[in-house]
Amino acid sequence: MSHRKLLNEELNRLSAEEYKEAEKLPLVVVLDNVRSLNNIGSVFRTSDAFRLSKIYLCGITATPPHREIHKTALGAEESVDWAYFEETTDAVKELKNEGYTILSVEQAENSISLETFTITPGQKYAFVFGNEVKGVQQEVIDLSDNCIEIPQFGTKHSFNISVSAGIVLWQVIHPLIASTIFTASTASRTS
Repeated sequence: MSHRKLLNEELNRLSAEEYKEAEKLPLVVVLDNVRSLNNIGSVFRTSDAFRLSKIYLCGITATPPHREIHKTALGAEESVDWAYFEETTDAVKELKNEGYTILSVEQAENSISLETFTITPGQKYAFVFGNEVKGVQQEVIDLSDNCIEIPQFGTKHSFNISVSAGIVLWQVIHPLIASTIFTASTASRTS
């Protein structure tokens, strides 16, 4: 069996306009004072790939348009909806009012280990990722419905924000691939 690398035009990707109109997963990412523009861009790109509903950029988190965000987002900042909040707590309160379950990705007492967490179909979720050094603010954790922790076994205490987002979102989304919105978009590529 040979494996020929697919050309971009063979990937059947959506245009930015098609993406805006496409059905999204009821998942939102909240960036709580993320300082790295590369991390912000990477989260946009991951959110685009998994067709998330929106990104909330909070506090010192930079917003598009920005050259450094674009370098890693590669245009995903133009397809993924986003909103800015000066205070992360205001973003979380708005999401709670809209019926989202708020999950801070943080090492905390009584956190849920990621491999045991599963989403409930029909429920809306917001995942909060914190500052590269300080993590998610305690005030935001206090407003969260729960905390999710990624198991780690080395000497370091955390992952990079963009890596954390990729790990968490894949773990949560991969059970949905055989159903929901992903079936139609991948069927033509795999046949």
